[in-house]
Amino acid sequence: MARPVTLFTGQWADLDTETICQKAVEFGYDGLELACWGDHFEVANADEAYCKAKRAILDKHNLQLFSISAHLVGQAVCDNIDSRHQAILPGYVWGDGDPEGVRQRAAQELIATAQAAARLGVSVVNGFTGSSIWHLLYPFPPIPDAMINAGYEDFAKRFRPILDEFQKVGVKFALEVHPTEIAFDIASAERAIEALDGHPAFGFNYDPSHLGYQGVDYVEFIHRFAERIFHVHMKDVAWSNTLTEAGVFGGHTTFGDRHRYWDFRSLGHGNIDFEEIIRALNRIDYQGPLSVEWEDAGMDREHGATEAADFVKQVDFEPSETAFDAAFSE
Repeated sequence: MARPVTLFTGQWADLDTETICQKAVEFGYDGLELACWGDHFEVANADEAYCKAKRAILDKHNLQLFSISAHLVGQAVCDNIDSRHQAILPGYVWGDGDPEGVRQRAAQELIATAQAAARLGVSVVNGFTGSSIWHLLYPFPPIPDAMINAGYEDFAKRFRPILDEFQKVGVKFALEVHPTEIAFDIASAERAIEALDGHPAFGFNYDPSHLGYQGVDYVEFIHRFAERIFHVHMKDVAWSNTLTEAGVFGGHTTFGDRHRYWDFRSLGHGNIDFEEIIRALNRIDYQGPLSVEWEDAGMDREHGATEAADFVKQVDFEPSETAFDAAFSE
């Protein structure tokens, strides 16, 4: 049976829940991945009645729900906080903007998100972690090992208590491996797991678009972390085969700038080999949803989201239950 195709609502938070449900059905989706911003899922209001009402809206439209996403608040847990964060955080998490206070309130909000997810009846919260050492990405001036070690220690100190609370309510945290996070490729993802002593509530929201343009083997990522792939984002990215003005680091250009080496694209319009991803997901027996995170600065989003739903349904296929040459054996 084909995996359900869902739409991540983070890029649609300007629309209310009822409207995005209607559009998701029109676009051809089987369900939603609700973002914890806009009115799609409000953690502060998510008591039993709220969760029941939210489920009722989805049920009315015959839409499934497998996960919610707390990327924005998660970013503030380990980040070096500055004025940018005020724009992405609820006012009660930002508070007076004192950096350590923001980080602690973000941690409490992430715990509250896990508890709300359990009330909603979902077992995965996708999100970010932030990172106190992202600014040390390029090793000049030379970076002592102790500085990087301290970053992973800070991550573990802040996230172990969060993950313990996730485990208590039967919810898993799925980090979207991504630049600016504590894990942004295979090597840093392995180190994050090690820092947490393999905490069972910690895993990944797999998204190949953040790996391919870096030169990271995005298919190997699936095999390497087979038991920790808790959720899958389907998102494409294009990168240039020639030299460009703004390279891998982006040159401080905005998404959509034609001078960039790489940019996110609607599914099927980039360089990601989704057939190999499906084959790898089949090998690890991933049975969860394939959630479209639609981003393309050069395409109308409703056209793109409709096309993307069809693309995922076309590319997804079930593994064979028998070897193709079984008929030749004695």
